[in-house]
Amino acid sequence: MTALKTIIEAEIAAQGPMPLSRYMELCLSHPEHGYYMQKQPFGAAGDFTTAPEISQMFGELIGLWLVHMWQEAGAPDRFVLLELGPGRGTLMADILRVAKLAPAFLEAADVCLLEISARLCNVQRESLGEVRHIGRLEDLPKGPVFAVANEFFDALPIQQFVKNDFGWQERLVGEGLTWCLSDTVPRPELDKAFEGLETGRIVEVAAASQAMAQLLTKRISTQGGAALLIDYGDFDGTGDTFQAVQKHEQSEPFATPGEADLTAHVRFKDLVQNGVAHGFATQGEFLSRLGIDARRQALEAAGGQGLAAQHHRLVSPDEMGGLFKVLALAPEGYENIAGFEDGA
Repeated sequence: MTALKTIIEAEIAAQGPMPLSRYMELCLSHPEHGYYMQKQPFGAAGDFTTAPEISQMFGELIGLWLVHMWQEAGAPDRFVLLELGPGRGTLMADILRVAKLAPAFLEAADVCLLEISARLCNVQRESLGEVRHIGRLEDLPKGPVFAVANEFFDALPIQQFVKNDFGWQERLVGEGLTWCLSDTVPRPELDKAFEGLETGRIVEVAAASQAMAQLLTKRISTQGGAALLIDYGDFDGTGDTFQAVQKHEQSEPFATPGEADLTAHVRFKDLVQNGVAHGFATQGEFLSRLGIDARRQALEAAGGQGLAAQHHRLVSPDEMGGLFKVLALAPEGYENIAGFEDGA
């Protein structure tokens, strides 16, 4: 039994069954035993591999997109370049490297990383040098913000609810770390959000993700900028997607709290708020429109190795190219967001 499992079971014994959101919060962010506080999750030696770790092409194209959106915004002479959940700093390092093609962009950028893990902050400093870290979006410096979040929203806590003929029951984590159900209560907000859903279906609600998206939306709509949110999920998904990943394989979510990554698919529809324009596409579509084929050819001509396999994993519909989706947020009224010209 892990130390965190003992803590969680004690809380359930004292307070009753806990929402899944509370369980995820403890497993991922407990100050001492949380997964992101004490594990090295990234890369072959960790539990999962993200797109920036697969190929430099991913981060380079994201960097070019950010430079383009900055130029479209009139090239403000001061702005915040923000990454949410920067991991080991690989994506931001690629962004900053390709941004050297636009020196004025780098000159104007105030690089800011949203990170709650002190250990990962140190890793990021080793990769990027001294950068500004914040623990909340409310602490961002003023000005336009150009942001990217890759595999960030999938790790934010969710609640699960089951629809029945009389209302909704919440799925809770009970004694012995097993599922149980709350009493049935009316939830008009769920009836509206999941209109037409048949009885017996499970839905997931990510209040933390929605709150984060609202803050980004307010910032972009009032001070300018743009955001790129990349994750696995669907625009309007339902069902039970809660899962644990350990050593690159799915594991039992309640078996070893604090030792496995816990995630859920992102319902991107919930991240689109009033006040911004948006574009939506698969990762494969987005990267292809930005020119990943040409970038691969250029790297191969320069002697790059393994690029065919990297390219396939990033863009193939059977790989990350289909599983991962990309949502762009831009000021209201913005048309033809780069990478989404033929999409939503």
